[in-house]
Amino acid sequence: MSKSVAQGFDARGALRAALRAVQVDSGLPVAFGAFVEDGSTAVLSEFRGTRTKNLHSLEIRTGSGLGGRVIAESRPVAVNDYRTADSITHEYDPWVLAEGLASLAAAPVMVRDRLAGLIYVATRERNALGDRSKSAILGAGRRLSVELTIQDEVRRRLSDAEVVATAAPEHVGDVASLEEIRALHAELRVVAQMVGDAGLSQRITDVSRRLAHVGRGSSTASRAAVRLSPREVDVLAQIALGCTNQEAATRLSIKPETTKAYLRGAMRKLGAHTRFEAVVKARALRVIP
Repeated sequence: MSKSVAQGFDARGALRAALRAVQVDSGLPVAFGAFVEDGSTAVLSEFRGTRTKNLHSLEIRTGSGLGGRVIAESRPVAVNDYRTADSITHEYDPWVLAEGLASLAAAPVMVRDRLAGLIYVATRERNALGDRSKSAILGAGRRLSVELTIQDEVRRRLSDAEVVATAAPEHVGDVASLEEIRALHAELRVVAQMVGDAGLSQRITDVSRRLAHVGRGSSTASRAAVRLSPREVDVLAQIALGCTNQEAATRLSIKPETTKAYLRGAMRKLGAHTRFEAVVKARALRVIP
């Protein structure tokens, strides 16, 4: 996973949530994790249930120890008796044993077929890793993989949109077609509703507004005369792509009746008598691209 994903989104929050889940699902007392920034090393950064700070900021290198084997092989690894295990190297014994850990398992977190992080679960009892704990760490790893992949996709889409949004109108043809801009605008309106981070949601919404102005000359219409709600704009953006009310409702995760209500409200405010007229007037006002 690139550093921009970890820095631009609440990736650490997602990792902490995964650790809480694996603790509960496995019934084991200790869970910790790390992000793999360069494909070969990871620095342990999030912890639950540890008693000391021995593992804090410990750098895990590929091939070394339990986590290093996971990095090298991109697959889960478990040992029921860490002290005597001959399936791993023991460079990290001073730190692991000082924490009192005996049985450990680690699983990879993948983003787009790249190793993005590690999740560990551990206990201070030997031979305590059963099917429940192994299933728990695999499940937590998969869920975190999905979450980080979604975050990475949002970051990529937002980056693309910001490039388009900074283009001068006369150069739009060199960046993206108008139809692609319209599709990207509508998609960003949907994503903004899905993102839990309020700051990121606002940033996505701001970029979508900028996209509404790309590739168009100065408007002679008065925007101040029409105040559409965010959801009315969301619905119009989908209708402008040719969506039916049902399709727009599905994309926006709302009921078809709610979609109709927002569309009627937008048409009334715009003084439009048809869906097509509402789209035309909304584009004239630079509400949608």
